Amino acid sequence: MSWRRLFYSDSGALRAPWRLLIFAVATICGLVVAQGIAGPIIAQLFELVGIRGVSNEWLVETLGVFIGTVVALRYIDKRPWRDVWLDRSAARPQLLAFGFAVGALAIGVPIALLIGVHWLRQDTGAAGSWWGAAFRVTLTLLPAALFEELMTRGYALSVLREWLGWKWAIVITSVGFGLLHLANNGATAESVALVTLAGFFLAGVLYSTRSLYAAWMAHFAWNWTMAVLFHSAVSGYPMESPRYRYVDAGPDWATGGDWGPEGGIPAGLGMVGGMVFLFARGRRRASDATERR
Repeated sequence: MSWRRLFYSDSGALRAPWRLLIFAVATICGLVVAQGIAGPIIAQLFELVGIRGVSNEWLVETLGVFIGTVVALRYIDKRPWRDVWLDRSAARPQLLAFGFAVGALAIGVPIALLIGVHWLRQDTGAAGSWWGAAFRVTLTLLPAALFEELMTRGYALSVLREWLGWKWAIVITSVGFGLLHLANNGATAESVALVTLAGFFLAGVLYSTRSLYAAWMAHFAWNWTMAVLFHSAVSGYPMESPRYRYVDAGPDWATGGDWGPEGGIPAGLGMVGGMVFLFARGRRRASDATERR
């Protein structure tokens, strides 16, 4: 094998492993640039609305991953935004609304059932404004969800899909998504397994809609429903809980314990039901596109 064949395919394209390596290096450099230039400004803006700590870092990290995506996609591959499902048509309002609804229902219905059987109970929350807390939590969750989507279901998934096909691309990125949460508060084998399942669920949104924006909205809605509507922990992290909060009152295998409701079996069943619907919808979409050709 010649040195050129090690780096380039017969078509002249850079091979997938090298493209992924460039994306990783560009993202690390982007994170350094974003932290140095935008970090202090974002921290001051967030502090003005009462958000301190790691919350503003999500936006900085999102900028870093976006820089890595631009470098790898636009300057190395010279491919359009639609190849990572970030084109204008992928941002249609109906797709965003669809993603939000799917994400909210997949976790909202299991939580409602847990409340119904008294395995989650309402407790008194802290003093403060519900609307103010909702605003601050939303500003935290929006970039956090986008960061994780860009990292796992953006450029990386698109390259893996071209290289290995949809199935293995989804498997690899979903496992990676689960491993990203190993360091979270209260992480267990069950919670990481369910986060990995969430990776499959969110990949189902992407597969069904061909929109990373829709997957972002589904991810955001999932977290927002837990944090803002029910004031429960999100992936092991407690959020602001003015007026009320829902606390564990049942078995951890169902409620998720300290991890929050997304760490319980009912949440897993909600995701499985969502995936069945999403992948069936994606196949119908692909079949309809084939028939129109």
